[in-house]
Amino acid sequence: MNRGIRHNGFLLTESMVALAVLIVILSCMALTLKVFRKINQYQLARQQCISAAQAQLDCIAVTGSPIDNEIIKRLWPKVSIKIEQSDGKYQWQGLKLVKVKATAKADNKDVSVELARYLAPEREIRPVSTRHQAEVGQ
Repeated sequence: MNRGIRHNGFLLTESMVALAVLIVILSCMALTLKVFRKINQYQLARQQCISAAQAQLDCIAVTGSPIDNEIIKRLWPKVSIKIEQSDGKYQWQGLKLVKVKATAKADNKDVSVELARYLAPEREIRPVSTRHQAEVGQ
């Protein structure tokens, strides 16, 4: 028997175990990246809803009319906006309550943001087409 011979290096089984451990680590990292991607898509859709709703409220407060639908679709293509107007109640009586609800989809999840602001009554919300007619008439 040759007891003096020593084998240096990895055996096949040691290489296979190291490869299996690397595969498990990489698959866990891939799953983590997928979860982060979903979270980022949701946060992006939420931020787009907030900015679209805030822009609508600001435009209504300044000009008295909402932003054109074509501009909304160009700036925020995945966001849909609904505007509601009602009279103020209690201590807000005499003012108009304007609510803007922006919705979008992010990875099969609905994202919805609702912002509201009280405006002076002289700021009636005019339809978009009326504003265009007034601009063309000038």
